[in-house]
Amino acid sequence: MDIISTLPLNIIETILCFLPIQDAARTSILSREWRYHWIKIPKLSFIEETFQVSTDSDELSDTGNQEMIKKRKLFDAIDHILQLHEDPIHEFTLSMVTEGTPQDFDCMMFLMLHRNTIKKLKLEFVPGYTFHLGVFASHPLTDLHLVGCSLYSEPLFEGFANLSSLYIQDVTASKETLLLILSGCPLLKNATLDIDYLTYPENDDSTVINLFEYLTMVENLTLRFGIFEYFALDDIPQKLSIALVHLKYLCLKDICFIHSCGLLIIALLIKNSPNLEKLKLEILDDSWVEIYERRDLFTLEDDSNIWLEHLNELEIVNMIYRDVELDFVKLILAKSPALKKVRILLYNEVAKDEELQISEIFKQCSHASSVVDVVVEGIRGSCTSSRCVM
Repeated sequence: MDIISTLPLNIIETILCFLPIQDAARTSILSREWRYHWIKIPKLSFIEETFQVSTDSDELSDTGNQEMIKKRKLFDAIDHILQLHEDPIHEFTLSMVTEGTPQDFDCMMFLMLHRNTIKKLKLEFVPGYTFHLGVFASHPLTDLHLVGCSLYSEPLFEGFANLSSLYIQDVTASKETLLLILSGCPLLKNATLDIDYLTYPENDDSTVINLFEYLTMVENLTLRFGIFEYFALDDIPQKLSIALVHLKYLCLKDICFIHSCGLLIIALLIKNSPNLEKLKLEILDDSWVEIYERRDLFTLEDDSNIWLEHLNELEIVNMIYRDVELDFVKLILAKSPALKKVRILLYNEVAKDEELQISEIFKQCSHASSVVDVVVEGIRGSCTSSRCVM
C-alpha cells in the first residue's frame, strides 16, 4: 500500500520542502499523481555545495572557466525551476560558495520576487557579490537574511514596509544605505546587524542616535560593536530621544570594555531599554586596544539611573578576570530585582583558581533579586555555581 501518497497535500509539500530541490524534482517520475507535487511547494532552497550541475567535458577543459560555467548552469537551472513552479513561493533560500555574479542575477531576482508572494528571503554569498536594493522595490517581504554581499541603494528603493525580521552579516554598505534600510522598516521586530565595516563620506557626522532612532520598535536586537566605530562617538548622550521600550533581548558582539566608548554604549542601551529581559555580551580579545585609546572609563557604579526592573537573564561570553568586567556584573546583580540566571563563560586564559575567586566575588556581592543562580564556567569545561537566597 502506498501510504505516503495518501497523506494530505500540505503534509506532502512539507516533506518535499525538507528535500534538496533536485531530489524534490525527481519525485515527478514516481507516478502521474506525483508529477506536479514538487512544482507547488511553497519553500525553495538552492545550496550551491549540494546542487549537482551537469557539464560537458569540453566546457571544463579550461580550468579557469570551470566555476563560471558551473555557476552559469546553476542559475539557468534556478531560472528554469522558477518558470515551472506554479503555486506561490513563500520562502526562498540561495547559498553561494564561489565568487562572481552573473550579469543577469539582479534581473532574475527581480522577476522572481515580483512573480511570487515571497515572505522570507535568505541570500548567502562569499564577499564580492553586488546586490542592488532596487530589486526589492515595492515587494512585501517580512523576513530578509543577507550574508556576504555589497549593498547599493537606488531611487527605486522605498524601504521594506512589511519587514519584521532583518539579518545582515559580513555586508559592505555605506552608512547612508544602512540608515536608509532601517528607516524604511517601520514594523521591524528582530534585527541582527552583524557587521563591522561601513563606508562613509568624509563629512558624514551621523551619530549612534541616528542609528537607534530607527530601532525603536525592535524587540530582539543583535549588534556587532565594530559598527559604532563608524558613527560620531565624541559626545554619546546618556538618554535617547525615544526609548527602546519594546526591546526585550539585546546581544552585543565583540564588545570591548576598555575601549574609550565601550561602557558608554552599554550604559546608553541598558538605561534606555526599560523592558529588557535578557542581556548577552560577547567580549572581544582587547589586546589590540592601544594605551592611548584608553581614557577615564565611565563608571556604571556611579549612575543611580540604572534600574533593570525586568531583566531576568544575563550571559557573558569570554569574560576576563579584570575589575571593569567584575564591577559590571556586580552592578547588574545589584540593579536587577527580577534576575534569575547569570551565566559567565570565562576567557580561555583564566586559571582555575581565578575562576573560583570570580564565583566567590559574585556570591558575596549585593543582589537585588531574591533568588538568582550565578554559573561561572571555565574554558576547560569546569563549572562553579552559587545560588543566592535573600
